[in-house]
Amino acid sequence: MLEAASIDCVRQGRSLFRALSFSLAAGEALRVAGPNGCGKTSLLRILCGLLAPAAGEIRWKGSRIGELNEEYSRELVYLGHAPAVKDDLTAAENLRFACAFAGMAVLEVESAIERFGVPANTPIKRLSQGQKRRAALARLVLSSKAPLWLLDEPFVALDAPAARLVEGLVSGHLAGGGVVVYATHQEAQIPGRVISLDA
Repeated sequence: MLEAASIDCVRQGRSLFRALSFSLAAGEALRVAGPNGCGKTSLLRILCGLLAPAAGEIRWKGSRIGELNEEYSRELVYLGHAPAVKDDLTAAENLRFACAFAGMAVLEVESAIERFGVPANTPIKRLSQGQKRRAALARLVLSSKAPLWLLDEPFVALDAPAARLVEGLVSGHLAGGGVVVYATHQEAQIPGRVISLDA
């Protein structure tokens, strides 16, 4: 379903990785490992189409993602390493906005937020870093129909119960035929392959 074909990444004149190739079928996960600055975030941004590779191409279901445009965007969920929530909105308002922007149904927003133990109607600016992260991750509860999940450091600022919840959501997505690529420094109980960008 997802294929990286000989991609190079160059940022600010520095080569982060070259000729990187992999393919993932339905139900497969890939963990991207490596130290800070090795290109993990850049790789995820290339995979979701926010950053163009210096060489090579990304394919989704056999087609180059540049040719799919919005069709590809509707098939994926990308959560960056920052929470990407608006401070003046509540957790519920942020989740509704994110779902509407992605063209997703916005039903059961409060239930999704409740699963992560976040106050639904408190402005984000009053929440801790961990609560902000959980508010952003609540989107995964509502994203089962998006086959591709791209997650950058999903376990940052999470306590153990929240991390286990994320692992469970990812495992459930894989069991349903989804594809997941995630970058993390933490050990995670998610079956799948690992690539390291520190070479």
